[in-house]
Amino acid sequence: MSEFTAGAVLHGASRRTFLNLTGVSATAFLLGLGTSPTPVHAAESLPADPFTLGVASGDPSPDGVVLWTRLAMRPLAPDGRGGMPKKDIKVRYEVAEDERFTRIVRRGSAVATPELGHSVHPEISGLQPWRDYYYRFRVGGFTSPVGRTRTAPAHDSGVGRLRFATASCQAWYHGYYTAYRHMAADDLDVLFFLGDYIYEYGIIAGDNLERQADLGDEHSVKVTTLEQFRLRYSLTKTDPDLQAAHAAAPWVVTWDDHEVENNYANAESQYGVPKREFLARRAAAYQVFYENLPLRSVQTPSGPSVRMYRTLRYGRLADVHVLDTRQYRDGYPAGRVIDDAPERRDPARSILGRGQERWLTGALRGSRARWNLLANQVVMAQIDRDLGSGRLYSNDQWDGFPACRDRVLSAVRQAKIRNFVVLTGDIHRSVAAEIKADFDDPDSRTVGVELVGSSISSDRDGSASDDLAPIWLQNPHVRLYNARRGYLRCEATRESLTADFRILPYVTRPGAGVETLARYTIPAGEMALPRRTPQEQPLA
Repeated sequence: MSEFTAGAVLHGASRRTFLNLTGVSATAFLLGLGTSPTPVHAAESLPADPFTLGVASGDPSPDGVVLWTRLAMRPLAPDGRGGMPKKDIKVRYEVAEDERFTRIVRRGSAVATPELGHSVHPEISGLQPWRDYYYRFRVGGFTSPVGRTRTAPAHDSGVGRLRFATASCQAWYHGYYTAYRHMAADDLDVLFFLGDYIYEYGIIAGDNLERQADLGDEHSVKVTTLEQFRLRYSLTKTDPDLQAAHAAAPWVVTWDDHEVENNYANAESQYGVPKREFLARRAAAYQVFYENLPLRSVQTPSGPSVRMYRTLRYGRLADVHVLDTRQYRDGYPAGRVIDDAPERRDPARSILGRGQERWLTGALRGSRARWNLLANQVVMAQIDRDLGSGRLYSNDQWDGFPACRDRVLSAVRQAKIRNFVVLTGDIHRSVAAEIKADFDDPDSRTVGVELVGSSISSDRDGSASDDLAPIWLQNPHVRLYNARRGYLRCEATRESLTADFRILPYVTRPGAGVETLARYTIPAGEMALPRRTPQEQPLA
């Protein structure tokens, strides 16, 4: 198993080298957390509303959350600076038990610096477990929208229910984020974002632009620089439905590939960008990801490296293991889609890297939760893509790393985990599948289930079926396939996990309704999906 070390390619380049590449100092990170004394030179007023990108919270613990906002008076300023001055800005925050802020429990301030795109990430502690709180920010006479968050339950508590959704793949130019408006109304405890928050492609009217929007030429180029990444996140975050979903519940986020470049693997660009250049791009991309999302200080980027994998506990009900299947994976040995070649089964290959794989198998073996959930990017189930007698697999998914998959599933079996659910994005389809001990034997033990939520907007409206449906449904462990846009909504209890596949009829214009395509209720201890078609699957 390989785990790439950035410094090896850069001949021992130091953290400071990479921080210089992106213009960030350690002090800027501390100021954004609110853990460093506010400097006397920090400005406390601005001439226009800086809260155009909304607010967010994330990574809840039993006693707190991280809060987020990024100041931008003109979010689409071409230079990516959001129309902000090149100076530090003091940002005050308040946390309350009620939406009217009559019972404020925390007050404080952080400093938004130009080095971090004028973002702040104050980490709030000392709150009560498993309780709703409300928060807002202030700069001068401007007050942000109000966000609602929820802390996690105490680690040893017997919480009875966890309501969550998963989302992924939100190409801004392919359609509207209407799914998020429906998610904001779902009264969720937490939302898991599984990757592709932005897309790096140029946006070109008459080609890939489906929204009614008049964009400048600065949006038409592939995103590769710090300034371009900042502008693309600003464009994405101006969407009101996305802002509403961020303000409605805490998010737990991870990335896939498009936050940097399509189908990248570790330090390898599929377009042949030299490693040194690509790592500098990755450093910029990782920094801007941090700038724009509610991440804790443990996800502070160190050049082109961030430890994104982590476990969140929801009492004794659920452990959620958040994965990063991009940063450490081995490269493609013979293209993205190959037959069952010996190199595919090389036991040294890993999609997780040595350190993350060791962490995950240890976390699974040490878990005492009723449910173990993987917040995962790419499909884990084996998918044979040859409609004939041969075998064809995608190297971009776990199929490219079967030895690594076997090791993870072996850890699940050895730990006697009976309720194992993989939550996945990436493919822009709704898919339900069983995770088999031996995918080549349909009668082998079912180790867990995989629930793949469709994209928020990527690939435009989609359809109920498409030309890939026969490929996926020929695999006997695949139970559901649908190519509409949408998301996954779940409720976990001690007795069962219920999964609703929510789909929208269109996204290329605003205002779509939402419906439940299929509902699967999985009893605890019975890792199997019914063989009924979606039309036969009861919705009540």
